[in-house]
Amino acid sequence: MKVAIGCDPNATVLKMEIIDELKLLGHEVMDFGSDDPIYANVVFAVAEAVVRGDHDRGIVLCGTGIGASLAANKVPGAYCALVTDAYQAERAALSNNANMIALGSQVTGNMLARLIVRTWMACTYQPGGRSDAKNQRIRDYEAASCLARESREKILST
Repeated sequence: MKVAIGCDPNATVLKMEIIDELKLLGHEVMDFGSDDPIYANVVFAVAEAVVRGDHDRGIVLCGTGIGASLAANKVPGAYCALVTDAYQAERAALSNNANMIALGSQVTGNMLARLIVRTWMACTYQPGGRSDAKNQRIRDYEAASCLARESREKILST
């Protein structure tokens, strides 16, 4: 799989651990960096690359993972789960079809981060299960919200 990854300056060390793990697992990794102090810019770039289909999945990091997940989820089509353990990583993929995960470098140790990434990368959402309705509702709401926003912007610009 092709994986996009990026972080804030504080998470560089953990990002490099995750890149090593992904490569060890045989995945292709694109590092979107960690130097921008406005790390939302890096997160948006990762999320947009995933949504465009340039990468199959994305991983974003900051101190707690909270800000990175919030920023990623502002990009329509990005479904980023903040995960803190392997079970959440599994459920992010299997139940929620998350195409991105967020991790916190100040709250997640290197070995746990590697386990989370291994678990998440090994899981693939299977359509046709009981989570389909929930996931479709989320996507439908997102689409309607984007259309409403575009309509408001058109009205306001005239």
